[in-house]
Amino acid sequence: MNTLKQQWFGNIRGDVLAGITVALALIPEAIAFSIIAGVDPMVGLYASITIAIVISIAGGRPGMISAATGAMAVLMVGLVKDHGLEYLFAATILTGVIQFILGVFKVGRFITFVPHSVLTGFVNALAILIFMAQLTHFTGANWIMYAMVAGTLAIVYILPRFFKAVPAPLIAIIVMTIITMVFHLDVKTVDDMGKLASTLPMFHLPNIAWTWDTLMILLPYSFTMALVGLLESLLTATIVDEMTETKSSKNREVRGQGIANFVNGFFGGMGGCAMIGQSVINVKSGGRGRLSTFTAGAFLAILLLLLSGVVKEVPMGALVGVMFMVCIGTFDWSSVKNIARVPRAEAIVMVVTVAIVVYTHDLSIGVMVGVVLSVLHFGWKQTKIRVQTSQEQGQKIYRVVGPFFFGSSSHFVDKFNAEADPEEITIDFGGSHIWDNTAVVAIGKVKFKYAKLGKTVHLHGLNEESSRLLERSGFATSGGHGT
Repeated sequence: MNTLKQQWFGNIRGDVLAGITVALALIPEAIAFSIIAGVDPMVGLYASITIAIVISIAGGRPGMISAATGAMAVLMVGLVKDHGLEYLFAATILTGVIQFILGVFKVGRFITFVPHSVLTGFVNALAILIFMAQLTHFTGANWIMYAMVAGTLAIVYILPRFFKAVPAPLIAIIVMTIITMVFHLDVKTVDDMGKLASTLPMFHLPNIAWTWDTLMILLPYSFTMALVGLLESLLTATIVDEMTETKSSKNREVRGQGIANFVNGFFGGMGGCAMIGQSVINVKSGGRGRLSTFTAGAFLAILLLLLSGVVKEVPMGALVGVMFMVCIGTFDWSSVKNIARVPRAEAIVMVVTVAIVVYTHDLSIGVMVGVVLSVLHFGWKQTKIRVQTSQEQGQKIYRVVGPFFFGSSSHFVDKFNAEADPEEITIDFGGSHIWDNTAVVAIGKVKFKYAKLGKTVHLHGLNEESSRLLERSGFATSGGHGT
């Protein structure tokens, strides 16, 4: 109860103000992602409201913002185009079901398999993508737009030196909106992004045929959305963990994302997941608890219902300036500064991850390739098993050092010279561990080579797990020793 109380009411002022700031920043993003998916802007806004509110209760990472996202939006284009909006709602519901099931099986633990070089590449690529997405707002813009972005950044970075009671990004948005309205400036506003309706999300059962054929249509889209959404959410949760120096429950977050998307599909929203940009805004604005995420969703609903007239006048220059702040704060500048100091392979993995994500605009592909490259590099390093020889009491001893698995099995076999060796040899596995059946087969090959010459091989120093693996394969071992 103390933890729950702290997560909800331990930082009320900071969480509420941060949530309000995030709500304003969510509007153009949600509209833009709706356009990408080929649906009405309100679909993205409804999703942002519903997901933020539900995940604030069900999620495992307090202070992280989840809503409609671009990574999910690009996966919906084909479904909406071929089958219509109602199928999108159904696919979102199925996405939630798949994510919840994955959460029950605790797939959140697999985020630990993402190396730091890949995580850094993910962060840097996302910062670049956020920056590139803002450039479209400058198309056809006049000098006032540039001045407004500069003014917003000045407020964001200078004001906190003198005043910290209210988040600087929120003050910047309010000031720029007042200036725009008072002087009737000719600048792009939220209203130019898409029309806002003064309505709230309402319960809606997708109007589709609930049949097996329909399920087969939805499943490929939903499964892909589920995996991409979880990948981005878990990576964002890891980043927020580091920013706030706190820990989160990754498996609860997986289940929470599932619940949020399941509910969201019944309230006219498109699929969503965690948003690193808005999460950074929230953290840098002082948001730490669940109340900040809840406030973002609730205040967004209030803005649409009661203040849509004012929201329409928010200049895009102010919101672009805030997003530039996100880019600057998100990018890991030390990774560039220290790139010559880190191992070359890790630097390559980071650069490749960034390049693929920026080129494809698909975070999941970049991260997957980065992880595969890291695994291949790790596997290559581990294949360098060492086999040292010595003579003791007239007997030749081979000492194996390093992990013994499929990658190092060929190297192991090549280290033995059966013709030149004495009648008996000992292979000492005290510095090694036998991981798989390929390694067992390699040992069998060595023993067979010596057996053909009438020579004997003794196995020594096997740990308990290695002994069991050999015994199951038909080798006679006893107490970590065998012949």
